Amino acid sequence: MMDCATYRRTLMADPHDQAAALNEHRERCPECNLYTERLLKFEAKLERALRVPVAEQTKPAAASPGRVVPLHAPPSRRRWLAMAASFLVAALVAGGLWLSVPSSSLAADVVAHMREEPQAWRRTDVPVPDSALSGVLDESHLRLADGAGIVSYANSCGFRGHQVPHLVIQTASGPVTVMVLVHEVVNKTQPFDEQGYRGVIVPVAGHGSLAVLTHGSTTDIKTIERIAARVQESIVWTS
Repeated sequence: MMDCATYRRTLMADPHDQAAALNEHRERCPECNLYTERLLKFEAKLERALRVPVAEQTKPAAASPGRVVPLHAPPSRRRWLAMAASFLVAALVAGGLWLSVPSSSLAADVVAHMREEPQAWRRTDVPVPDSALSGVLDESHLRLADGAGIVSYANSCGFRGHQVPHLVIQTASGPVTVMVLVHEVVNKTQPFDEQGYRGVIVPVAGHGSLAVLTHGSTTDIKTIERIAARVQESIVWTS
């Protein structure tokens, strides 16, 4: 299964590549679909920018009494100016593209973080101590009501420059990881399926977003969305 980083590297080599794996990833990844649209727009603008016409040499107008005849740049200089203008426009367009597209997707960063803590993915009915759970959640000004399920793992992790709660909740479908991303705002639910991890990132009004994911492909995305909704309903914000 292709991940976001591989998709974008491949697309940069050929923005018009229609390989089946690319199309499949684009259909299930809203962020990479948007990335593709921006890249294709950039390609079109770059092509237009490089078509700056070179002005043909014109003969100077005949002088008349009291009229100053302007001096024209030689043809070689005009061609050089046209070429410089083309590359300047292209550079500006390219700069606008890279400033508007994030270096990596939020889902890709969540998955990368998961690979760093494989010990959290174990089935158990032993919850973490309440004091340990509170210590992790207090930093993000929240607590969990009883409906969330057994929290078997709780850690405060560095993620994109902030400390965020990283929890594992035991469900009927197996262990599910929840990351509370109060500093990451998304406009709508974003499903993803990357490198053996399947999940969703859901918006939380006024409190960023939640990333909820499973390890493996046994749990379908609709089930994960229902688990995410249950966890979100169980969160009590303390400020």
